[in-house]
Amino acid sequence: MYEPIRTKSVHSTAADSGEFPHRSREEELDIQLAGHLAALLAVTDELRHLTPGDDLDEAAEALAAQVARLRGGLMPVRASVAAAIHEPGLDALHQRAHALAGRALVVAASRADTAAAILAAQRMEAHALVAA
Repeated sequence: MYEPIRTKSVHSTAADSGEFPHRSREEELDIQLAGHLAALLAVTDELRHLTPGDDLDEAAEALAAQVARLRGGLMPVRASVAAAIHEPGLDALHQRAHALAGRALVVAASRADTAAAILAAQRMEAHALVAA
């Protein structure tokens, strides 16, 4: 009465066939952490443009080094910051940097990456002091 199934089910996953490369949890966390730190680096570069200082220069270099380490030695692309028509306020940039550092801290903690966690915590503290 019923015809036998001759093809694979549409509900079978591609994971079963081995067609796609898969990343481990650690690799996914590395990618996520590198993304958060790269975003924090971009905001730090914006802050350096608006208020130059040694602290921000050192933080930017440390962030770039961490991103490069997580990306297997590939240095992050850093664009020069052009003055926009409506420059964002310093408080808003510090709040954004604080939030990004918090996200990086959470991922670094779950990844057990001490160096990145310390750097993220330091950046959170620095931006919290300025934004407050």
